[in-house]
Amino acid sequence: MNQYQKVNLDRAWKFKTGDNLKYSAPDFNDSDWEEINVNQTWNKQGYKKYEGFAWYRIHVVIPASLKKNPSPNDSLIFNLGKIDDFNQFFLNGQLVGENLNNTTADKKVTDDFKNLKESYWDVPRRYSLSIDNPLIKWDKENVIAVRVFDWGVAGGIYSGGLNITTPKFSDYLKIIPAKDGAENIRKVSLQNISKSYEIKGDFTIEVLNNISDRKSYERKFHVKMNPGESKSFSFRFEKPHQSTTIKYMFDFDGENYSSTLSEGVKYILTPPEKEAPQINGALIYGERPGKPLLYKIAASGKRPMKFFAEGLPKGLALDPEKGIISGRVERKGNYNVLLKAENDSGFDSKTLEIVIGDKLLLTPPMGWNSWNCWGLSVSQQKVYDAAKSFVESGLANHGWTYINVDDGWSIFGKSKERKRKPNGEIRTNEKFPDMKKLGKDIHALGLKFGIYSSPGPLTCGKYTASYKHEFQDAKTFAKWGIDYLKYDLCTYRKLMKDVHSVKELVPPYKLMHKALTNNLNRDIAYSICEYGLGKVWEWGEKVGGQLWRTTGDIWDDWDRMYEIGFGNVEAAEFSGPGHWNDPDMLIVGWVGWGPNLHETRLTPDEQYTHVSLWALRSAPLLLGNDLTKLDEFTLNLITNDEVIAIDQDKLGHEATPVIKKDSIEVWMKNLSDGNKAVGIFNVSAENRNFTLPLADLGFKDSVLIRDVWREKNIGKFERNYKTGIASHGVQLIKIFTGK
Repeated sequence: MNQYQKVNLDRAWKFKTGDNLKYSAPDFNDSDWEEINVNQTWNKQGYKKYEGFAWYRIHVVIPASLKKNPSPNDSLIFNLGKIDDFNQFFLNGQLVGENLNNTTADKKVTDDFKNLKESYWDVPRRYSLSIDNPLIKWDKENVIAVRVFDWGVAGGIYSGGLNITTPKFSDYLKIIPAKDGAENIRKVSLQNISKSYEIKGDFTIEVLNNISDRKSYERKFHVKMNPGESKSFSFRFEKPHQSTTIKYMFDFDGENYSSTLSEGVKYILTPPEKEAPQINGALIYGERPGKPLLYKIAASGKRPMKFFAEGLPKGLALDPEKGIISGRVERKGNYNVLLKAENDSGFDSKTLEIVIGDKLLLTPPMGWNSWNCWGLSVSQQKVYDAAKSFVESGLANHGWTYINVDDGWSIFGKSKERKRKPNGEIRTNEKFPDMKKLGKDIHALGLKFGIYSSPGPLTCGKYTASYKHEFQDAKTFAKWGIDYLKYDLCTYRKLMKDVHSVKELVPPYKLMHKALTNNLNRDIAYSICEYGLGKVWEWGEKVGGQLWRTTGDIWDDWDRMYEIGFGNVEAAEFSGPGHWNDPDMLIVGWVGWGPNLHETRLTPDEQYTHVSLWALRSAPLLLGNDLTKLDEFTLNLITNDEVIAIDQDKLGHEATPVIKKDSIEVWMKNLSDGNKAVGIFNVSAENRNFTLPLADLGFKDSVLIRDVWREKNIGKFERNYKTGIASHGVQLIKIFTGK
């Protein structure tokens, strides 16, 4: 055996759907249960549509030799991996823990553990028992039972890496970097959370420029902490203008292991906004004849600002103070409108092409969705606060337009409250007292209003949805002033035999499209959300979709973002003006999927990669963060007009990879001006230098290369372009062909 022992729990698990507390008993006979893997959800193992309760059991001998692991060995740790969504953990019939915490010995077993408003599906479950707890049967068979409740989509133990072990000193040491402060001033705390052990060792702080490999700060401290004690350290380093990492390393006295934590430092690339006006955002707009048109001229610069629009078609008018164009155009056609913005520092002018025809969303939608931030805790006030933040923060000046309510606005399915009015009209819950007023308030800001429903009886969060009320709900949405509908498959899956069947997926989406175009008094953009189960990109436009989700849900994790962002290349050829592939929302800023928010776990480099890739792929740019908590870095990240222009380019081409070599991926996008946008991505865990052969991109002559994030020309290059790229980072460039 190794010096430090573990008991592996990745195999020999038994599984049964349903619920019975007898399943926790050590003498229960589980011989007829199915075997299951714990490195993927049960949905991928023959239980595609199952949700609700299920049980896992394993019989395991816990060797007394674990007590001989190096000190500290006062407790036994049960690492049960990630569980979707809620769980209880039993050892030999006794409840030991629920969700993220140990329970007390007198805790009664109830169903309350599944009634939390927030799921911890992406957080590892870790429980502990005192080494002398009589529940543990040393050198004998023990029975571990895990009771799981799944809300929906996917369920069960899925991450692998399950084991039983004893703690190390590193388990009792917490390294906690402060989240506030300037980019070059930091505070970090160390905590000894042990109740019995002293922690001693060398603590090193190191600040490293990832491009030059130069250290801008390094200091070592010898630290001694008593049980429960904390120590804080403050330090200052050069303000970074490139990718920079802080490494915190604690080497324990007398041990052959250490604790290491790395923290990416936020660095600003986009130059400061100029005082003179600059017109931004999409410069092509589609609407159907006779439908209400709403277009806010996106212009950055010093306020107050005056707006002008020459050549507006009949039926449209401009508010010169707010820069909002509104009205209706009855005649089909393409109308070129000269937009002007003027303040006391200068003026800017650009041509807007208004296309009155049969297509909406001629560029990918840009906006905000409530889900990744508020989850089911969303409310009317929170949505309106987001809309106000669009204007007050200046996001609306860069083309951000849609304010979309996600799940949680209708009546909860299990509520005794009436779900619909006597005439069948869907009712809102107490958090949304006046949806029509909310729509008017959002429109008054020059923004657009989106909502969420499902073709099933209930939404994913188990709120009332549109099943058998499609035409009535579409009519109600129009009455509320809705401009955008996200239609999420959710509980409709229970009505299907095969969730991957195109034959079964098409009808519910085709039906809602028919409802949305059934003599409504307004256009409602249609977002199909079936997670790419049936290659929706091949049929989404045929059933009326303007965009469609190509993937499952995203969350703030590099592996998940990489899987979604760099995948589904086959869908690219189906994307274009009026029909967009949607790889889900942007996970920057403060997110949380419920009332408890946290700063995104993506590093600054990963966030630059995230936004760059979505822009190259002509993806909808839908923020999912708390817009009332916008820091300088996040605001800078989402207001770079040259990056946004790549996403909003009216050609609508979606980038695809042209080079994949040694963990470098080069993606290229054709632009309407004849030039190319290119992203050079380092997807490895190490910083890399890379030479880009321009001939591999089709360039034979010298080209001018521009750094898009820095909005600065780099220079002319003939055969090769050399650059350094941080781990998980990107260089986004524009290559001018000279044609």
